[in-house]
Parts: sequence; structure tokens; C-alpha cells
Amino acid sequence: MWYVSRRLYGNAGGYIALGLYCFSPAVIRTSALWFAQPNIAGAWGTFGAVFTAIAVSHTLYAPREVVLWNWRRIVLLGVSLALAAGSQFSLMIVLPLLLVFMLYLAHGRRTAAVAILGAACAIDLGLLFSAYIFHPGLFWQGLMHARLLEVNWAALAMWGAYRQAIKEVAASGPMLIVLAPAALITYILWHRSRYFGNTAPLIMALVFLALRVAAPHGPESVFTLTGVIFLFVFVAGIAADLLETMAREWAIAILAGLLAGNGLWNLIGLARIVR
Repeated sequence: MWYVSRRLYGNAGGYIALGLYCFSPAVIRTSALWFAQPNIAGAWGTFGAVFTAIAVSHTLYAPREVVLWNWRRIVLLGVSLALAAGSQFSLMIVLPLLLVFMLYLAHGRRTAAVAILGAACAIDLGLLFSAYIFHPGLFWQGLMHARLLEVNWAALAMWGAYRQAIKEVAASGPMLIVLAPAALITYILWHRSRYFGNTAPLIMALVFLALRVAAPHGPESVFTLTGVIFLFVFVAGIAADLLETMAREWAIAILAGLLAGNGLWNLIGLARIVR
């Protein structure tokens, strides 16, 4: 979280994203294995896959001798996909999104982008195959029984499904209910904030939260956690942009107050649970 946000938005953006993440009750709860589902591993595999794919795409315009170093990022991309698929197979919904991002960023090297994603998928399959002790029959049976996506599209017309998703986002940090809408309104109204570094995490957050709305029956959804992690990055990006305006002092005061209040509120809640 720190590395990606800092590379995208500078130190301020990195600190804001990290502050939201470290004091998120949902993140702490999932990381502490209160639930059997390995949601945190799946969420971080997806997060790593998205931003590794973006990083690889940006290097495709470098000289050939630099591009040859891409094998490290390709391996990292394959490991990220394996972590996501091994935790929750439904997270493979990220693959078409990765392809769209890579084709957009490397519009002059699209063949290379497709080849890189294909190589990463091969590494992903190899790692998943090793998890089945290289037994073809067991591996094939696992793939046949894997459920890619279980959604009820009728839920998109149900207010209760949206209310549940909003409650889960609020459980990731109460101040997110203020920061996320404010960041979205700023993104819509302020042309300067509408660049790829902000747009990509927003798209990912909206996609995964929409999938949560369409699959409302699970008690603890990896879609919500994954969407919230991308939402942290989006909020950090908008906040970092505001810190570069004439209203910098006001933005610092408001953000500091909200982040401090968010951390204090969550620490008090954690202390109550421990008691």
C-alpha cells in the first residue's frame, strides 16, 4: 500500500493510504483470521496483480536492453495472480481488467502486453498446479469444480444489497463514509484529478463493490475487502492532489483531523472488543 501510493502520489498520498489501511477494522479483523476465508491474501494478490501489470506496461516503451529486465515483474505478476486465484477463484475476474489496462497503457506495444499477460497466466497455472502436488487429475477436477463468479444480477435492483455494501465499507473505517463521497465528487468536478493514476483504483473499487452488491449472500466477502483497499488508494490520490492547491493548509487540517479521528475511533472500538 505504501509503495504503490507513494509512487503514484508522493509521500503525502502514501501516508494517507497507509493511515486508512492500518486503522481499518475490516483489515485488522480479516488479517487476524477471525474468518476462515483467506480474504486478505486474495485481496493483496489482486492488488499486486493490478499495479504490477500497470508497472510492466509502462516499461514497454523503454529501450530493449531495459525491457529484458521485465522478467522479474512478469514473475511477480504470475505470483500475484496465483495468490488471488488460490485464495478465491472468483478473483480471476480481474484478468480482463488487467488486459484492458495493459492495452490502454501500451497502445503501441499491444502484442508485447498480451504476451506478458499470457506468460504471467502460465506462471499462475504452474503455481496452482504445484499446489495439487503436480497431479493432473486432481488439478483438472479442481478446475472443473471451481466457481468463477456467483452473482445474482437481480440484486442490483435491491436497495438492501446496496445498504449491506455501504455498511461493510463503513466497517472498514467510519471516516471513509465521508472521504470516499468527497473524493468521488472532487474527481467528477475537478478536471485535474481525472488522470490514470486516480482512475485505475477508482475503476477497480467500483467493480469489486458492484460485484459485492450482485453477490449479497456471503457473510464476509472478498469483493468488499478488495474494493475497499483500492478505495484507500483512490482517496489518497485525490487528497494528495488537494494538498497541491492553494487550499493546502485547509486540506492538511481537515485530512489530519479526519485521519486522527478515524484512528482514534477504531482504537477505542478495538479496546472494547479486547475487554
